[in-house]
Amino acid sequence: MQILYFFERLRQPWLDRLMLLFTQFGGEILFMALAIGMYWCYSKRTGYYMLTVGFIGTIFNQFLKLVFRISRPWVQDPNFTIVEAARADAGGYSFPSGHTQNAASTLLSPALVTKHKGVKIALWAIYFLVAISRMYLGVHTPLDVGVSLIVGLALVFALRPVFAGEETPPRRMYILFAAMLCLAALYTVYVEAWPFPADIEAENLAEGTKNAYTLLGAVAGMLTAYWLDQRYVHFTVRGSLPAQAVKLAVGLALTIGLRVALKKPLNTLLNGAAVADAIRYFVMVVFAAGIWPMTFPWICKKLPAKGTASHIPA
Repeated sequence: MQILYFFERLRQPWLDRLMLLFTQFGGEILFMALAIGMYWCYSKRTGYYMLTVGFIGTIFNQFLKLVFRISRPWVQDPNFTIVEAARADAGGYSFPSGHTQNAASTLLSPALVTKHKGVKIALWAIYFLVAISRMYLGVHTPLDVGVSLIVGLALVFALRPVFAGEETPPRRMYILFAAMLCLAALYTVYVEAWPFPADIEAENLAEGTKNAYTLLGAVAGMLTAYWLDQRYVHFTVRGSLPAQAVKLAVGLALTIGLRVALKKPLNTLLNGAAVADAIRYFVMVVFAAGIWPMTFPWICKKLPAKGTASHIPA
């Protein structure tokens, strides 16, 4: 806690805002936006790399939270204060840090892929600033952050060979997605069937259960979307700047819109059961990675690069 008290003494309004900005690089929304944008507009393989690191890391992270059940810093020490604006995104148990874990997929996956030295350095720097921001804001201890740093680095480097080379063989991808689906299913069985002790915090167990079904739906969606692309879509990431802008802006708006619009009706239909989150994220991921790309040939045809004939790019 001494390190956290050190950061507490450093707090200033302008620095609070800066750290709240950096911490967003470990959030779910930015992770999904950057990974899907990479998948649509730059490199399918890099997009899958980011999503795979993110989903496997999150499953492992959520499992550890429920195994160790370590409370947040302000619960451990009632005299300690946090930056209140960070409280809303600090649900569930403290150990390990989910934002630090997510930042590995959001920032380090593209850092290992890019050949631009400046971009690589910037991504690594922001990654470590995310870790520092979690302690500065008071929502995680050094142990929470340190373990997530180690796990994130291990996953990024361990999975890099899978996505190396010009093209990842489909058989390898199907095996990888099937393994991820099994991990997500095992974690879901764990939260539903494990005899947790009576002193477990009900709110944190509910958070872990919700995340289990969310991950199960998202991974099942990835597998389905990959099959759709291999079998029917075969989209290209290339396109003119206006076409890329439309693909990204409209696609993200529709994907986030689905995420929001499906929440209430599914919860109502299924009486708030956690499986509603599995269905919601399954639909969202299938749309983003399998259905929306079906429109790309038409978008590129309507918005060709200047000085070229209107045609569907190779």
